[in-house]
Amino acid sequence: MSREAAQNISAPPPAKSVYLLGGIYLNNTFTCKACGADVPLEGGGTENRNHCPKCLCSVHLDNVPGDRAADCGAVMDAVAVWVRKDGEWAVIHRCRRCGALSSNRIAADDSPFKLMSIAAKPLAQPPFPIEFIDRMSDDE
Repeated sequence: MSREAAQNISAPPPAKSVYLLGGIYLNNTFTCKACGADVPLEGGGTENRNHCPKCLCSVHLDNVPGDRAADCGAVMDAVAVWVRKDGEWAVIHRCRRCGALSSNRIAADDSPFKLMSIAAKPLAQPPFPIEFIDRMSDDE
C-alpha cells in the first residue's frame, strides 16, 4: 500500500455520523466550539444549521457559502444583525482568527435575547459621547 493511500485510511466514524472538518464527527448534534452547547443539526426551520442557537457563534468553514473550502476553522462571533429586503433577519459573523465576515440567516430557535442584545449594542455603545445628542438637538 502506498504512503498516500495509508494516510487516507482512518478509523470509521461513529454510527450515524457525518465527518465535517478536522476530525470533528457530527451525528444529530454538534458541540458549539464557543459555548459548549449541544446543538441539533436539524430544527429551527433550517436545513443547514451553521451557528449555535444559544450563543450565535459559528465556525469558519466556507469561503463561499457551502463550499467547505476555508482552512481556517476558527470560531466566528456574531457581531451584528441586519434585515434583508424581505424582512428576514440575518447575523453577521466575524472570524476570530482571520477577520473574515459572513452573513447567515437566523433560525427560529435562535436566542431572542442574544439577537436583541446584538441589535441594541450600537445604541448602547455609540461611537460618540451620548451628551452630543443633547447638543445636537439644542442646535435645531
